Amino acid sequence: MGSLRNTIRRKVTRRSFVAGAAGFAAASAVLPKTGHTADELNVLVWCDHADKKLLAPFEAKHNIKINVKTYEGTGAAVSIIEQSSPGDWDVLVIDTPDVPMVVGKGLLAPMDESTLPLSDLLKPLTSAAFNHVNGVRYAVPEKFGYYGVAYNKEKVNPADMRSAQVMWNNKYKGRVAVYDYYFPTMQLIAISMGIKPDAISMNDLPKIREKLLAMKPNIKMVGDIVSVQNALVNGDVDMIINGAEFVVSGLMPTMPQLDWTIFDEGGLMWIQGLSVFKDSKKKKLAFDFVNHVLSPEGQGALATSECYWAMPANKKAVLSAAEKKILRWDEQAAFLGRSVPSTIGRADIDSEMLDIWTEFLQKK
Repeated sequence: MGSLRNTIRRKVTRRSFVAGAAGFAAASAVLPKTGHTADELNVLVWCDHADKKLLAPFEAKHNIKINVKTYEGTGAAVSIIEQSSPGDWDVLVIDTPDVPMVVGKGLLAPMDESTLPLSDLLKPLTSAAFNHVNGVRYAVPEKFGYYGVAYNKEKVNPADMRSAQVMWNNKYKGRVAVYDYYFPTMQLIAISMGIKPDAISMNDLPKIREKLLAMKPNIKMVGDIVSVQNALVNGDVDMIINGAEFVVSGLMPTMPQLDWTIFDEGGLMWIQGLSVFKDSKKKKLAFDFVNHVLSPEGQGALATSECYWAMPANKKAVLSAAEKKILRWDEQAAFLGRSVPSTIGRADIDSEMLDIWTEFLQKK
């Protein structure tokens, strides 16, 4: 139960933010009760996939209706699936590090790599180990982003934002927000110390704890993503640690004072993927939908969805010059070159990290 609790907490926070209310309202489909008819496809996804500019072209091409149900966190998805009948669901969006766990439950279908546009996708994403289980692909990356820093460039020195040392820079005492997500914060600290997330050991945690507690004088607030985003927009804080493109990119067209970046010491990535359910009765249509989302047009729509913006996995994504600038598209090669995926550690390390985070929250 503790492991599932931590998994749910890890996954919930990044999704339930920003235009969350509007995004979730757009996803009006309900849990299937008796499967679906020949002209429907049921997808269990995050709010960014509820955007009509992504769904409408596929629905028109195939003369079908896509029933969308949004969820937050892999634990929530598994609960929904367990309440459904086999074959109710066709496509799943998933945090790719969770793929082996979901495969272990016997829920996902193998993917034929020859049917996927893998050569068009960014190699650091497609080669990530957790797309496969025992050499078989079960997920294909579709969208990704970073944990770094989001900021008001009129209130800070943008050059300072490029270094992880900004987390301890006393110039910004009382001007920083951190959103309540222990996992990436502590992994970012580890990266700043030259420790990769997948190499964090119990012996490293005292050093990470010391650096985490040392941040506290700079922190004005710790909160959910809506709270810290509002604080940045309202001018109550000048930066958000753990924030990046997914926090501010959708706001930047009308709030150009906002910006984001990753640290020179190294970036921390989140990656989301698409999978097809093993029991889907419409596998061909499901895989057609996967390829629609991975197409240049689908990728442009997904990257700039109303719910939240982030990086498309496809190098050929259709984006305007303004959208590319907001997403720092010309810097992606450099960003990817020094970034590593966020990973799920051993249960004992994860539990200890959560205890340290609780101490951080309680520290005066």
